[in-house]
Amino acid sequence: MFIVHIADITMFYAPASGGVRTYLDAKHRRLGNRPGIRHSLLIPGAHLSEQDGIYKVPAPPLPFGKGYRFPLRLAPWRNVLRDLQPDLIEVGDPYLTAWAALDARRQLDVPVIGFYHSDLPLLVSNRMGNWFTPNIEAYVSKLYGNFDRVLAPSQVMADKLTGLGVKNVYVQPLGVDLQTFNPAARDPELRAELGIAEDARLLIFAGRGSKEKNLPVLLKCMKRLGERYHLLLVGSSMPAVVPDNVTVIDEFCPAPQVARLMASADALLHAGDQETFGLVILEAMASGIPVVAVAAGAFSELVHEDCGLLCAPNNPQAMANAVRQLFAEGCQQRGTRARRHVERHYAWDSVVNSLLGHYYSVLGAEMPMLANG
Repeated sequence: MFIVHIADITMFYAPASGGVRTYLDAKHRRLGNRPGIRHSLLIPGAHLSEQDGIYKVPAPPLPFGKGYRFPLRLAPWRNVLRDLQPDLIEVGDPYLTAWAALDARRQLDVPVIGFYHSDLPLLVSNRMGNWFTPNIEAYVSKLYGNFDRVLAPSQVMADKLTGLGVKNVYVQPLGVDLQTFNPAARDPELRAELGIAEDARLLIFAGRGSKEKNLPVLLKCMKRLGERYHLLLVGSSMPAVVPDNVTVIDEFCPAPQVARLMASADALLHAGDQETFGLVILEAMASGIPVVAVAAGAFSELVHEDCGLLCAPNNPQAMANAVRQLFAEGCQQRGTRARRHVERHYAWDSVVNSLLGHYYSVLGAEMPMLANG
């Protein structure tokens, strides 16, 4: 049997990673069950090693921790790719590993796909101001212009790339683990365990407490909502000072723990206005709860009226009004519809089928009929 060998390469992979690791792990598991497919994953590590098709390539740790490592030498990555001799390479970040993949392409003569997971110009302007934006945009345009095909997780991201002159851009949404994030994970004992009133309307936000998440908007929203409502903030780098109707779990929580908390809440609250996709939105909907989020970034593409409500960005009063409206119109019914929506459109098996369509197209090969793995 002819085996198609796909290699993913990224530095966005650490113990507490977010969406990129979730995507790569889900893909690696499912491609491992597909006949005629071999999948290799290249990620940073302390030294060169391999286990179950995951190759760790030496890279020094970043000084601020979180388990991330930043590759400084191109050769080790290019050499692993050259030895593996994949039929196709997918790049998951815009840094040195991307150039290593392009370098390997020259030696191997194989196509390279770039997945534009993060909005680099926006990321840099948030951290360093707008001075560098034109240079970063030029860099993105040059790098992603080199790929045989570019995938973006949302239309808003695809439009940004197209606006920078990048060709061959396709929208490829991510997926959600429907088994882990499931209404069955609901724990009726959670409120008592956390000291939250049984009749409180429980909202949840899960993710990193980074600037882009706009957590101050959530806290101001909760002040306006008052004691009848309670918010659970889950994740690392959460604020220390919060209103009385907010509970903080300030640590990275593994997916099953987040799934239990999600399914036990009434709705997800999200004020981030720069999201390139929003996996946590899908996780909430898969857990059977609706969403109140801002009408910005990729959220307008994810949150349909039957799955939740969108409100004006950076407006705590508008968010509070939307929360009240959600409960007035019936939270549970929307949560049930949200679960059905993600089952239809965002199952990982469907996402992987779509990815394989991109891969075979770039390879100029016909995609075989494959059963879901």
